[in-house]
Amino acid sequence: MNSAEAARARVLAELIAASHLMTLEQLPGTVASHAAGVGWPQVLIYLADLQQVRLYLLPGSVDVSRGGADVPAELSVEGSVAGRAFQLGKVFPASASAKGQWWVPLLDGTERLGVLRVGVPGAQVEADEDLNKLAGLVALLLVSKRDTSDSYSQLIRRRRMEVSAEMEWQLMPPRTFATDRVLISAIMEPAYQVSGDAFDYALTGESVHLSVFDAMGHDTAAGLTANLALAAARNHRRQGADLLQTAEGVSKILTEQFAGSRYATGILADLHLSTGVLTWTNYGHHPPVVIRGNRTLVHLSCSPAPPMGTGLNQPGTLCRDQLEPRDRLLLYTDGITEARNQNGQEFGLDGLTEFLIRHHADDLPVPETLRRLIGRHLDYHDGRLNDDATVMLVEWHGPTPYRPSQLQALAGLPPSTAPETISSAWAQQPADDGGP
Repeated sequence: MNSAEAARARVLAELIAASHLMTLEQLPGTVASHAAGVGWPQVLIYLADLQQVRLYLLPGSVDVSRGGADVPAELSVEGSVAGRAFQLGKVFPASASAKGQWWVPLLDGTERLGVLRVGVPGAQVEADEDLNKLAGLVALLLVSKRDTSDSYSQLIRRRRMEVSAEMEWQLMPPRTFATDRVLISAIMEPAYQVSGDAFDYALTGESVHLSVFDAMGHDTAAGLTANLALAAARNHRRQGADLLQTAEGVSKILTEQFAGSRYATGILADLHLSTGVLTWTNYGHHPPVVIRGNRTLVHLSCSPAPPMGTGLNQPGTLCRDQLEPRDRLLLYTDGITEARNQNGQEFGLDGLTEFLIRHHADDLPVPETLRRLIGRHLDYHDGRLNDDATVMLVEWHGPTPYRPSQLQALAGLPPSTAPETISSAWAQQPADDGGP
């Protein structure tokens, strides 16, 4: 480690030490002042809005009295270099003429938060691994501070949010998550009015739990139903209940609360990461679909029980399917397939799967594909959705871990962020013919 690298390592350590009593509002200035001393002038933090359409400058990122008056307060994700860094998870120069100035993706794990702009025109700043380390630390600090700051929510929200949506987003896990053998990405609209949809996932040992709920109605009561269903499912799951016991627990809670007047459909599933065995149950919901080989659709089937909360007390059925390496499991709600455009035409399951297959062939990261899917869906319905629309896409790589380059491409990670554990795990595996 040379002297410059050692100085930057000290700065990162100092930022961690300073973070304990730091507020979100103090974060931009603290990062910028520490970074400037080791050759990273003018570090600016831009955060993506809830729908990932615009990037907004976090207040305090720039001192106007020191030449920051020309710094844009917002940028479009489409058609800007900053937006391209956000979409693809890659470091880009700010422009061909602005050497020494870079856009760096901000990622919490694989969850996209925004971008950093580091440097000023003419500065001697290299796009090296240290830039990604700085961005990674800033992302962790942002996530550690945002739950206690209304400023964060006020910045990334561009319209008034309904109370039901407020409840929903507080319970949702990150929209993108990955390990060395599975990638999960989900998206939910209308972001500011969503009421009855919910998705969830969680790891337990060698299995990942997956669930999607669609509560009756499109009002605050639907939000309460979805929130109660999700909380009840987590509660039972964390006490060791299996899928059927969990679904029965959800049904019981909803029935006790609403006496059969409110219910939720849902898919609850467990995917075993070593074997690819998918165990699942269906309560009045659209069954999952598997995209195999990026061209073949496999429609899964399982005899459905009535929706949870109806009080009918009919037991569910446990079904098992074997996934193949690189299968993509698709869970969704009817708002994505059954909503109609002004000509009365449904978007449909075919429209959904064709879009995903086509954009996968374009080698886009999975979260970027889903962002574009929702954009296409909103355009199809003239920007107005009459029902919640949720999609969860799960890719199982197989019993062997992803190659680092595969995970970088799928999740939109900068090359230097590939965990060493994945690299070392891959080195221990036999040759694979799935490409780099």
